[in-house]
Amino acid sequence: MNKSEAKARIEKLKETIGFHRYQYHVLDQQEISDSALDSLKHELYKLEQEFSELITPDSPTQRVGGQALDRFVKIKHQSRMLSIEDVFTPDEFLDWYRKTAEKIGVEQLEVFCMVKLDGLAISLRYLDGVLMTAATRGDGQVGEDITSNIKTIEAVPLRLLELEEKELAKFGIVSPSRGSFEVRGEVFFPVKAFEKFNKQMEKEGRPVFANPRNAAAGSLRQLDPRIVAGRGLSFFAWDIVSDVGQKTHGKEWEVLKAIGFKVNPEGGLVCSVSEVVDFWSLMQKKREKLDYWIDGSVIRVNDNAAFEQLGVVGKTPRGLVAWKFPAEEVTTVVEDVEWFVGRTGALTPVATVKPTWLGGTTVKHASLHNFDEIERLGVKIGDTIIIYKAGDIIPKIKSVLKELRPPEAKTIRLPAKCPVCDSPVEKREGEVATVCTNRHCYAQDRERVLYAARAFGIDGLGPQIVSSFMDNNIVQAPPDLFTLETEDLLGLERFAAVSANKLVKEIQTKKKLPLSRFIIALGIKNVGEETARDLAGYFGSLEKFLKASREDLVSVPQIGEVVADSIVFFLSEEHNKKMIEDYLANGIVVVREAPPKTNLPLSGQSYVLTGTLETMSRDEAKRKLRSLGADPIEAVSRKTTGVIVGADPGSKFEKAQELGVPILSEKDLLALLSKKS
Repeated sequence: MNKSEAKARIEKLKETIGFHRYQYHVLDQQEISDSALDSLKHELYKLEQEFSELITPDSPTQRVGGQALDRFVKIKHQSRMLSIEDVFTPDEFLDWYRKTAEKIGVEQLEVFCMVKLDGLAISLRYLDGVLMTAATRGDGQVGEDITSNIKTIEAVPLRLLELEEKELAKFGIVSPSRGSFEVRGEVFFPVKAFEKFNKQMEKEGRPVFANPRNAAAGSLRQLDPRIVAGRGLSFFAWDIVSDVGQKTHGKEWEVLKAIGFKVNPEGGLVCSVSEVVDFWSLMQKKREKLDYWIDGSVIRVNDNAAFEQLGVVGKTPRGLVAWKFPAEEVTTVVEDVEWFVGRTGALTPVATVKPTWLGGTTVKHASLHNFDEIERLGVKIGDTIIIYKAGDIIPKIKSVLKELRPPEAKTIRLPAKCPVCDSPVEKREGEVATVCTNRHCYAQDRERVLYAARAFGIDGLGPQIVSSFMDNNIVQAPPDLFTLETEDLLGLERFAAVSANKLVKEIQTKKKLPLSRFIIALGIKNVGEETARDLAGYFGSLEKFLKASREDLVSVPQIGEVVADSIVFFLSEEHNKKMIEDYLANGIVVVREAPPKTNLPLSGQSYVLTGTLETMSRDEAKRKLRSLGADPIEAVSRKTTGVIVGADPGSKFEKAQELGVPILSEKDLLALLSKKS
């Protein structure tokens, strides 16, 4: 076969394989067997190996092409990837519906209903019909380039199907296969494929994934696309970003399907509130039978012109909303209570519960926070309790069903001695926590090393590895991490030459860090991330911070006497002075930090966050508030500008009400963050 004949055969094979991909992954039909399709793919592969110059990016053989990446590169979205506002009750949905209808000037909205997939949003960009890039959401402006991994997903077309003129006229659009064309959708792990994958992981003695979403996220973070290819991920498209003349969202779904994308079969157009409620209720009933995870319904204004007219508030379009399913709660039984010791010596009780399925994971533990919480709940070992999850946080105990308490239920006692080192424990005046009095308690030493490793951003160090280092006298204090050599790790469990060298290199790359991160790494009592930033911004350099007097510290905005005393005491202790000296002797470089800007929109304002936010994590909210000049703080006082309340708020919410501090919702937060610097 000459080159011309090979080219013609290759094009025909690509067209045929593409047709059967569309039949199977989009239309759920199968005209030929898997083995027959594999045979066609194999013929194509052999021809391309013989005539490598004929390989193109849209070839089916390129779904698992290329070498493993060293890292992911960043990619800027052509338009922002926005998030969706969540509502949780019928009243909240009706409020959105009425306000939206009022803004458009109609009495009844025509909306398109979709399931809210519990997957990962991605953006696909095509050029002249060929897939060029695939990117994660990232921060909405910039994501990570995961093109190689996305190409392994059969439900994603590498080349768009060309529409004939009569089809373009039917849809009222210009060809999506001409020029740049962007589509967004959701990568997900089908439940059956996920279960099969987890069984294989378990068979190989490897850790299983908690749920399909985590598994999908972990898969897309693989640097080797060959690993991703074997996991069976899938994709639903749900939005056309490019303007090809589409008038409605419903029409977009028809176009998406026609050009080769898989769209969710549950989506559809409705014209009344009652139909939306029916759709939401039906999806809640069907969710357990679907082969993918959903956690609510998305309702979108169908008319695209009206959708654009409604605009955006913060990073959320006004023209759509996610109506979430109710939070899950289950009952279980407290089987025991274990006490753990943290880096500060505080004893934390954790309930061991009868294993139960909650929010997609098997739960075996629930948080009890401290002994005061045990007394507040009145919980005993043997009690039947209600536990719940808010987002992805550790399960909490909501209440005790005391009417089900068995006669043999045991009262939970506060330990008199440390469960790790057997030293006496004490509850200091004015503090909630009970602490181990032995500063060199093994558990505290280990937690200090782990805490410092996280502050330095060192990956690959977990509790078991640090315990191994300490047991073998390789590491006794955090600065010792930076003296490790590959030879030190050889022979330890989990470490061969490659893994040992990798960890040592990882540690060596983290020797340079900003002053705020170094202050966090020191583990000073009462000094968290926000306080460390305040200190770093005020003093600028490590030298000035170390020489600061109590008076200097109290003069720092947001630093009170308690924090100042903690810092002074910490810096006065000889073993802490030696730790800092050891860090510097081991090559740690602490970078100066500039003082915070004072001319930003929220300068001089302070906010406390409590509860679970739906549109972003609390850390993300803090970063965004800080970028606008606000100070995200931990404690509520009369001077606090406002308390931002998410789902399941804690005692800070009650404190704000007691002091008369303004309460802000997540909508208010988004409005704050929309202010321009």
